[in-house]
Amino acid sequence: MRRRTVLAGALAATSVTAAGTARAAGPGPSVTHRGTTRLDPQALYFVSFDGLVNNNSFQKNGLLTHQGHQYAAWYTASRNAVVARRPLGAGTWSTVTLPHRLKADDSHNVISLGVSRTDGRLHLNMDSHSDGFFYVKSVAGLLDDPGGTAWTPSVFGPVRTTLDGLALTSQFTYPQFVATPEGRLQLSYRAGVSGDGRCALAEYDGARWTALGEWTGATGTYTSAHGSSTARNMYLHGLDYDTRGRLHALFTWREQNAAVMCSRGGITNHDTGYVFSDDRGRTWRNDAGTVVGTTGGPDKVCVGDSGLVVDPLSPDHSLMNQESQFTDSAGRPHAIISYVPGRFGRCTTGYVADRTAHGRAFHLRKNASGGWQKTEIPVPLGSSQRTKLVLDRYDNAYAVFPFGRIAAASQASGYTDWTLLFDGGGLNAFGEVVVDETRIRADHVLSFLYQEKSTGTTPSALHVADFALPA
Repeated sequence: MRRRTVLAGALAATSVTAAGTARAAGPGPSVTHRGTTRLDPQALYFVSFDGLVNNNSFQKNGLLTHQGHQYAAWYTASRNAVVARRPLGAGTWSTVTLPHRLKADDSHNVISLGVSRTDGRLHLNMDSHSDGFFYVKSVAGLLDDPGGTAWTPSVFGPVRTTLDGLALTSQFTYPQFVATPEGRLQLSYRAGVSGDGRCALAEYDGARWTALGEWTGATGTYTSAHGSSTARNMYLHGLDYDTRGRLHALFTWREQNAAVMCSRGGITNHDTGYVFSDDRGRTWRNDAGTVVGTTGGPDKVCVGDSGLVVDPLSPDHSLMNQESQFTDSAGRPHAIISYVPGRFGRCTTGYVADRTAHGRAFHLRKNASGGWQKTEIPVPLGSSQRTKLVLDRYDNAYAVFPFGRIAAASQASGYTDWTLLFDGGGLNAFGEVVVDETRIRADHVLSFLYQEKSTGTTPSALHVADFALPA
């Protein structure tokens, strides 16, 4: 593996600016395994929807960094929710057990973390799948002075089933916290159920939560080569603010009606779309800049809106939902999408088996000229599950595959030199991992949370692995 790492680092010698002039580039991608720490020797383990509740990658922030400390959350073998912290680089974690126990063996019921910089609080949303959620926040200032504040249950408030009294929806799923450039905290979630849901936002200003409302619609007609569907939901690959304050969202659609597929053993996800917002998620625009929806207003982003699709794909290829996205230093969006390419057949009949046997991940990005480019990553998935994407300070791209494998490509090559840098050996990881997207920019370390493989409902160890990136 060392030989491959050195090669990848040597690939980026020069780059060309949009104006066509050559300039010196930073180093290419590389990873150096710094070590692995153990969060829990016996964390809760059960497999549902092909995933684990402690490390479903769509939870976005199950692991995050703020002010020199890293935070993690999970469920113990006794089903208790736990939140932990450590100084960056430390080998041990301090834990707090919260007064909440997981209510169902459902891997959707993840714990997501968020930070409101306006008041220095840590927020947790947990345990929901198309039903009610559980929410808790810390005392003000906890994250601003971690060294001077005791890490005890007393620093967290009561567990609530509202956002401090704000009720959202009785069909709540997929909480993702997103920090605004001003330090407010937004909560993205789905209202409704799979195949008939809407994306929505709430916002915390340091004093109170406000419901901004829904911004996508489930209505409209989608017609494939096989049939039509009149209901669906948007599945987000993420929500991310770039360095200029633009909010980016890449997504897929999932249709309610299986008639759109060539086989009922597939999955009704189709197309990769893109929208952005320049007013903190109040108004949404397509890739051309045309307004296509308003949060909380009558006009929602819908499947029939023009200019949404940036990479078309029919429902016959088992396209994965909620994969991954990241923005580069120039504010351009990147994403990982994965599906079964047409060379392996044009009709998947069992999406888990077909993705495991033939699935491939693709790096989709917006380039400097405003177009979209897609590159296949030459690493077979070997899994039905998701891959995570991050970029380092030099805009080199890293794809963290199931089982903790890491592939990378250099910005200087135009992301054409994807190479496997770490094969996951020794981790014994179950599948998907949860990446700390915030630590990359804090100290140039790629951290991810993973759980060891087990069987049945036998608890297994939960770890965080750290890899140094080019500094």
